[in-house]
Amino acid sequence: KVPTMKMLLLLIAVLSAALLASAAPPTCYSRVLSLSREITESFKELQTSKTVDSCVETLPRLYLDIHNYCVLAKLRDFVAYPGCDRVAEVNELKEKARSLYTILISYCRRDLVFLTDDCNALEIPISPPIEHS
Repeated sequence: KVPTMKMLLLLIAVLSAALLASAAPPTCYSRVLSLSREITESFKELQTSKTVDSCVETLPRLYLDIHNYCVLAKLRDFVAYPGCDRVAEVNELKEKARSLYTILISYCRRDLVFLTDDCNALEIPISPPIEHS
């Protein structure tokens, strides 16, 4: 009976720890990082989509690196870009970019550290390494 009780207590402890770990709120950094990746991916998908308006080709590039101080100017320029207002996907992307900018300058202002201010680095995204199989 004692080993069964120990196993039950161990199981409860493990489940409780797992629930607490998954219930932890996101940090400012993790939220900004995930949102910037989401925006970058959405932009890539938008550019490669065959069904989207041709104005998408004229949009400013939207490669985001939250460790680069120039990301603030990049977000401002993208949100203020006058073209493609008739395309719903672009408006959604602009809204996400506006949210990221607000989070960066308001909520996370003291929590983030910019490692560079190389604006050219945001114009040419770094390609992921090629994996050899």
